[in-house]
Amino acid sequence: MKPGAAIAHLTLPTRNVEATATFLERTLGLSRLPPPTNSPIEVVWLDLGGGQSAHVFHAPGFALSDFEGEFGRHIALYYPLAGFADLKARLAAERVQTYAAERSTPFERFFFRDPVNGYVFEIVDGAQRNPRAGSG
Repeated sequence: MKPGAAIAHLTLPTRNVEATATFLERTLGLSRLPPPTNSPIEVVWLDLGGGQSAHVFHAPGFALSDFEGEFGRHIALYYPLAGFADLKARLAAERVQTYAAERSTPFERFFFRDPVNGYVFEIVDGAQRNPRAGSG
């Protein structure tokens, strides 16, 4: 293993913890992890795999950034290419529109905006896990 930093978790502030966590479970197939018992706020931990997690927590007065987008803040996740059609169908069932990237790449990817908070997610062909092939 190459030495260096790795992401342990990312945090997703939200106005509605349960709605956000449930949306990510239903669409992306994430599963819940036991949250810490000493959290002073409402929080759900979701397993991203590989020891990484997303911590969805309530943020009073949550407001979306003006910088959400392909060339701004977004959350990029690897996903198996064979599952893209099923994922897009689950998103459509949630009334979420997917859209193509503005910048072409040699690998498949697409974007969507989550309906609870407005976060932009980039879904990247999971075969691209080579760090030099980043989604970028």
